Amino acid sequence: MFELRGGSARVKDSLWAIFQIAMATTTAYAIAYFGLGHPVPLLAVTVAISSLGLARDTRPDRVAATALAMTLGVGLSESLLLLFGAGSIQLLVAILLALLVARFISQSPAFALTAAIQAVLVQLLQVPSGGVYARVIDGIIGGLVALVFTALLPRNPIKLARADAAKLFAIFKDTLGDVRSVLLTPDVQLADSALDRIRTTQPLIDNWRASLESAIAIGKISPFYRWAKQQIKDQLVLMEGMDLATRNLRVVVRRVDFLVRDLRPRKELAQLVAKFLIAVDLLESSLDDFSLSHKARKYLVKLAPELGVYPALPLSEQVIVLQLRPLFVDLCQASGIDIEKAKDLLPAVD
Repeated sequence: MFELRGGSARVKDSLWAIFQIAMATTTAYAIAYFGLGHPVPLLAVTVAISSLGLARDTRPDRVAATALAMTLGVGLSESLLLLFGAGSIQLLVAILLALLVARFISQSPAFALTAAIQAVLVQLLQVPSGGVYARVIDGIIGGLVALVFTALLPRNPIKLARADAAKLFAIFKDTLGDVRSVLLTPDVQLADSALDRIRTTQPLIDNWRASLESAIAIGKISPFYRWAKQQIKDQLVLMEGMDLATRNLRVVVRRVDFLVRDLRPRKELAQLVAKFLIAVDLLESSLDDFSLSHKARKYLVKLAPELGVYPALPLSEQVIVLQLRPLFVDLCQASGIDIEKAKDLLPAVD
């Protein structure tokens, strides 16, 4: 499906990936063509492109898996071609063998299909003049070059993770802001909108997690991102806490959405939610400098006593306060406070 809207932003976000793929592909071609004398090193080029890809997850093991699947399919099909020649029966056997071996090696369906496609190409394309198993050698070159470029010219996983985190924080804060607004001035439509919005956040969390997993993997092999190990570790703590906090915020918003249908303002609850919004603001500021997370921890410690019993509130409103307590613990965890210590901060509730 074509989607021109946001095209410029997509191109901007992918510029380094495009450069990386172009450079890796040209390098693989040059090695096979000039270094080994292969006149048409198609596999060196296609393996390099497919292994790197434009997906956000460029962990070395993913790059290596794609390269291995392609080279496996080529190797199996090349062997059949040398032993039995080309033909429809040989094509059938090549596909079956590639799928069977690939499924035995990996549980990934994509791995098996990639191997099978390469096996088909070997059977159908004209045999190149580069010697026995020239295409296998080209595939190995493409895969190795892709791995080298993953290490030496990696995509910026820290930048990508920050961008994913910023998107989640934006929706999280907008939702808290709307909850505060509807508690001050009941608006059922706004409450419904806030609930719909917070329910869309799981893909953002999944993207953030995938970006951090890529950052961890790239940091292990790239000399240029070893400095970022602590930053990645800190952001992983923040992500885990915000994941849990987002799940609990959905529960709170759902309850508030039901509560405000009587159109009564609830100023005291609105003030409490506003304080949570300040805590989330402080957590977001730590994305750029994790040394600032101590401000969020300090503020959360001060907030804890306000999450006790409110005898003056009706039971329906006290339930909201009780539902904010797990959200508080999650935000504490995101700030780096131990979960048991966070629970101990909360006042006792009989």
